[in-house]
Amino acid sequence: MPTYRFTILIDDQTPHEPVFRHLRDADAAYDEAKRLAQEIWAASGDRRLMRAVVVVTDAAGEIVLEFPFTEAITAP
Repeated sequence: MPTYRFTILIDDQTPHEPVFRHLRDADAAYDEAKRLAQEIWAASGDRRLMRAVVVVTDAAGEIVLEFPFTEAITAP
């Protein structure tokens, strides 16, 4: 399974350590990015997270996706 790195960015800062996950594909990485964003938002409620994104990179360091926290926060 491919390894994906999940990094939280608020502006140019990374307030959390990156998280690494072995997942089957980019669709699973999208689901994990959404879950992480929702979990971090629920745990902190920090309004700065409205400007945050989860940047997902692959083992080569290439960006797979950028998931905005606002999408997770407003999702049903």
